[in-house]
Amino acid sequence: MSEKNYYPPMHTVEHVLNQTMVRMFNCGRSFNAHIERKKSKCDYRLSSPITDKQVKEIERVVNEELSKNHSVTEQFVTLEEAKKFVDTSKLPEDVGETIRIVSIGDYDHCACIGPHVSNTSEIRTFTITTYSWENGILRLRFKITEN
Repeated sequence: MSEKNYYPPMHTVEHVLNQTMVRMFNCGRSFNAHIERKKSKCDYRLSSPITDKQVKEIERVVNEELSKNHSVTEQFVTLEEAKKFVDTSKLPEDVGETIRIVSIGDYDHCACIGPHVSNTSEIRTFTITTYSWENGILRLRFKITEN
């Protein structure tokens, strides 16, 4: 399986953002994402729009997690073992018996083939630049600054 061509700091932030959205809104991880060096976007299914105050809270929580200097680690586990602690529903049918789990401290664990930073201290600030909600889909557009 080849690695996705993601920019490691932004891809790591995507993981932290996804876990934050799961915890705050119980909406599941993004179902559509476009991750680039300068700006990125993630789409989530939500039954109602969010408020400006909630957007600021998402930013606050993501930045708080980044400031905790979480180590970003990987481990290879069997698919059956992974099913006990990560969502494997998005994996392709031909994924194989062993998969890679990327962990961001104790905050997030996700099956992933993409590159990441080694520690969240490499990312200084996460900012949601714009957001929109239409037909049950929240789109968050964001950028980061690095150390």
